Amino acid sequence: MQNDLSHLQDYLPVLVMAFVALGFVVTTMVLTHWLGPKRKTKIKSEAFECGIESQGNARSPFSIKYFLVAILFVLFDVEVIFMYPWAVIFKDLGLFGLLEMFTFMGLMIVGLIYIIKRGALNWD
Repeated sequence: MQNDLSHLQDYLPVLVMAFVALGFVVTTMVLTHWLGPKRKTKIKSEAFECGIESQGNARSPFSIKYFLVAILFVLFDVEVIFMYPWAVIFKDLGLFGLLEMFTFMGLMIVGLIYIIKRGALNWD
């Protein structure tokens, strides 16, 4: 029982920091909403994008290639995140962990080669 409490005490500074950060965000949002000016005008209600006046319909269709590249980026980006915990405990895993990472990377490379061969990253 004592060992379980010592593990919980290790996370106490993280929890305190999370509560302080959350409290700061909530306090700042409430104060700015309460103290800030509330003047609504037609110009303030218009859409604004990087200083360029909007034109046309925002619902115009995008090429499927855009979405495909975005999904592939997210997929491979998330897979790289799995390498960080492995790198942290690399010495503890030994040869088995190394072989598992080689297998993981091999599958990722096979997937990347497949994507390149299918032409998913080629823009016409």
